[in-house]
Amino acid sequence: MLACVLALSFPAVVPAVPGTARDADRAVQWWDDVKEIGSDANEGRATGSAGHSRAADYVERRFREIGLAPAGDAGSYRQAVPLEEQAIDYAASRAWLVGRSGEKQQVVLGRDMIVSASGGPRSSAVDAPLIFLGYGIHLPGFGHDDFAGVDLRGKIAVVIGGGPAGIPAPVKANQRKERTRLLEQAGAVGLIMLTPPKLIEIPWSRQLLLARQSQMYLSQRSLRDMPDGFFLASFDPGATEKLFAGSGHDFASLAAAADASAPLPRFELAYTFKADVAAQRRVLTSPNLVAVLAGSDPRLAADHVVLSAHLDHVGIGPEIGGDAIYNGAIDDGSGVASVLDIAARLAAGPRPKRSILVLIVTAEEPGLLGSTYFAQYPNVPRKTLVANLNFDTLLPLWPLTEILAQGDGESSLGDNARRVAASQGLTLVPDPLPHRNSFVRTDQYSFVRAGIPALALKFGFTPGSEAFRLEQEWRANRYHAPSDDVDQPGIMPAEAIRLDDYAIALTADIANGKSRPAWRKTSIFAPPTDGRER
Repeated sequence: MLACVLALSFPAVVPAVPGTARDADRAVQWWDDVKEIGSDANEGRATGSAGHSRAADYVERRFREIGLAPAGDAGSYRQAVPLEEQAIDYAASRAWLVGRSGEKQQVVLGRDMIVSASGGPRSSAVDAPLIFLGYGIHLPGFGHDDFAGVDLRGKIAVVIGGGPAGIPAPVKANQRKERTRLLEQAGAVGLIMLTPPKLIEIPWSRQLLLARQSQMYLSQRSLRDMPDGFFLASFDPGATEKLFAGSGHDFASLAAAADASAPLPRFELAYTFKADVAAQRRVLTSPNLVAVLAGSDPRLAADHVVLSAHLDHVGIGPEIGGDAIYNGAIDDGSGVASVLDIAARLAAGPRPKRSILVLIVTAEEPGLLGSTYFAQYPNVPRKTLVANLNFDTLLPLWPLTEILAQGDGESSLGDNARRVAASQGLTLVPDPLPHRNSFVRTDQYSFVRAGIPALALKFGFTPGSEAFRLEQEWRANRYHAPSDDVDQPGIMPAEAIRLDDYAIALTADIANGKSRPAWRKTSIFAPPTDGRER
């Protein structure tokens, strides 16, 4: 019955009926792809590493097996992404909180504070007063502006995670990307981020291990979000209270208010922050992998629906439980495997009217760098990119009944997503953890910023459910850890194929539509309507 309904609704692509032998074969292939991509032999697929290159070779072989045509540089499957790598030398770096009377209190970098090595070259010397800026959100159009009336010139802003409840999650998340630029325009020289206990995803002890690894940014300065020399760091939640000594405020109360999305005060802290930061840098390139399945309609085939996932992970790092390889089987071997499965089913035909561009990006973990580069410099005319569906850390750990489609309220793609979900007995659910800023932490955001409607798809879950518990448990124990490997229990390949079938039908619905997806008039991501290029 399900196949008949889909055949009526989406005549160009009919996914296999769940539970058939073909589905079983697809589940085996999906898991084989995850195992190959997430194998120890690929050493965690750090951007620019030999392990990442081996995984890229494997994906290219799969492109050929599926029958996808090259769509990269010079007739290849690859688009070279120019990058710079930076590592903080914590052993050679020092920092202090300096009180109003000149007394110094040491801040141990690499223990009390993590200095970000992403975004752009770090300044070697920092000496600036601290000011608490609440959530650090500048959205006067939504009735909230932490910047209003505050003199930020020459200061380091200290902000806490979260935001007012009345602002949509994608809008708040977008502030996370825009904040450093806005702070620099206001004269600030740095940002220190604080995390309320309820928003902690990775234990601080594991964050410290990861901080020893290098980070990256795009070589082209105009593509960076962060001004060169801007100081960016995060503070240990367990030691944050010391920042507020002498201010008349305490972190516990501010964190409780942030957890409740309540208004926060803004005030000067009693300290100046001073630091000498040492760093090493090098240049490198790493490839995006780009393939195309030509559309069947002579007119619409010039348009492209982009299916994307990221191949990179965080490489080899400090040992946890005797294991130093951060395999990234689910993050994002699962997404790459699903894109390959979806592409294979679409290639088996009949083909959608618009062309399907298959994009496996590099350098997602350092900050969506590969997708940012592609969205600005695509290997096809940029105006032909009509939509993006992104697949990242799918988490097939429970039976699929709900879909999380981040960005569904920003464009007409949300209508497509709900219509297809209803046809398959599935439900779209809102972001259950909006303060995580997930909307800006997956590659679909690079397309959104370029003016292209996009969704990030994964298994949905709701607060208080068993799925919610499993998701939280996985994040705490396996996210960016060596235990995200091919031996972890609980993975359900057959359920992953069910999500793929949803995505196949959704892709077909978009690719066969009479009109292109359109932004909602209320979306802050909608391009200007006066004909100017976004």
